[in-house]
Amino acid sequence: MAESGKTELVSAIYLQELQPPERRDAAKRDDDREPTYTVEEAVESIGFGRFHVLLFVIMGSSNIVEAMEIMLLAVASPEIRCEWRLDDWQVALVSTMVFLGFMVCGALGGYVADKYGRWKVVYGGFAWSAYFSLLTSFAPSYAWFVFLRSMVGCGVAGVSQGSAARAPSRPNRFSAHALPLCVQIFWMCGSMLIIALAMWAVPTLGWRWMIRISVAPSVALLYLFKFIPESARFNVSAGNAAAAADTLGWIAKMNKASLPPGRLADTVAKQRGSWRLLLNSAFRRTSSLLWYSWFVASFAYYGAVLSGSELLEKNLLCVTDGERAHQPEKRPEDGRCYCVPFAAGDYRTLLISCLGELALIPVNVFLLNTFGRRKTLMLLQSATGLSFLMLSICTSTLGFTFLLLLLRSMVSVNFTAVYIYTAEVYPTVSRSLGMGFCTSVSRIGGMIAPFVAQVLMSRSVILALSPFSVACGLCAVASFLLPIETKGRALLQIS
Repeated sequence: MAESGKTELVSAIYLQELQPPERRDAAKRDDDREPTYTVEEAVESIGFGRFHVLLFVIMGSSNIVEAMEIMLLAVASPEIRCEWRLDDWQVALVSTMVFLGFMVCGALGGYVADKYGRWKVVYGGFAWSAYFSLLTSFAPSYAWFVFLRSMVGCGVAGVSQGSAARAPSRPNRFSAHALPLCVQIFWMCGSMLIIALAMWAVPTLGWRWMIRISVAPSVALLYLFKFIPESARFNVSAGNAAAAADTLGWIAKMNKASLPPGRLADTVAKQRGSWRLLLNSAFRRTSSLLWYSWFVASFAYYGAVLSGSELLEKNLLCVTDGERAHQPEKRPEDGRCYCVPFAAGDYRTLLISCLGELALIPVNVFLLNTFGRRKTLMLLQSATGLSFLMLSICTSTLGFTFLLLLLRSMVSVNFTAVYIYTAEVYPTVSRSLGMGFCTSVSRIGGMIAPFVAQVLMSRSVILALSPFSVACGLCAVASFLLPIETKGRALLQIS
């Protein structure tokens, strides 16, 4: 029986060798004609379903953590000012060092994400920021507090890669709906959570326990991250088509959908994670203008947050000369610093203003779908500049709350629109790196904003708000010059 099998095998080999080369090549071409599909086609075929809900809940929670860490600076400023008797520039330096850590690690995190995967960077960012945030609560001095908060900023830079991790997994037709909802709703929840926590914990337990309790969401998310797979687009660009196919199959099963017929096309990107892609002829102008847009988005957003906090803390509403008006009541005898904690009414005003993160989401979605990304950016940036000037209007506490809510709405939707455009305009091979460079440049705006909003505010409210307004107006011009409109365009795999 064995001899018979061997004879048949030898005969088959012999017959194949005798087969004309043309027939062998034709047979090989027939084998190669197996239908293939791209990741983009698979994602569109799967559609939106349960997986995307899970993805947006877990990855969107990264915005909760990021918002809590950033907003913590606004609610903790009066407390650290009083504990260490700090001047205005020293309070502003804390925020600046957080954004410096974000800037330094942002580009590095984007490079590592494009080389080794988004999931690893986001997970590491959560662990890093939670660890150093906890250490911050034990800071024995102002210098240690500044250093540890800068390390937290470095970790938050990794957490911010969650935006790039979300974009490649959703159908293109849902981008203008899913991303604004995901980013703004979760960011608003994080902002309100840290303010509510401060309102409860600071008067009774102190600011150190507020920070310790705020670390809990990060620890919980570290466990939930095991349910999120690596991006299929990243695996394909890295040459790991088998892992990408497994991921797409799992998503299809979870969504109760089916993949296109055939096999996943294996396209390896040779220039994956190269910064040169950001400055080649196709993206040079886009990258330059986006960097300025991100700078202004961050400068305006944190300017709005810190300006509102500063106006409430120092009670500068309808005051033209804050230094003279509040010298007797706000300074200790040696005249070194303001030292007045937030009252319950101040916390309530900040809470209400956070609702602005959600107020204009329907308008934002309508604008993105109707007018496209570029025109929407132009409109939002112009309106943001006007809203900064309106904040200087002398009005009642209720009127100020409304103006602050309006300003928070405008800076929030503007930031979201910039996020969306950036995630869509770059190809997969350089998306995280592009996002990393943009977020790093934006942190320069975050570094400057505290010195404008917190140092200049005591001298003149209009002097402190004007730079934000002018920067937003110039940014609207930059958006007009953007060469690429991403509305309705599929995400690029390579340049």
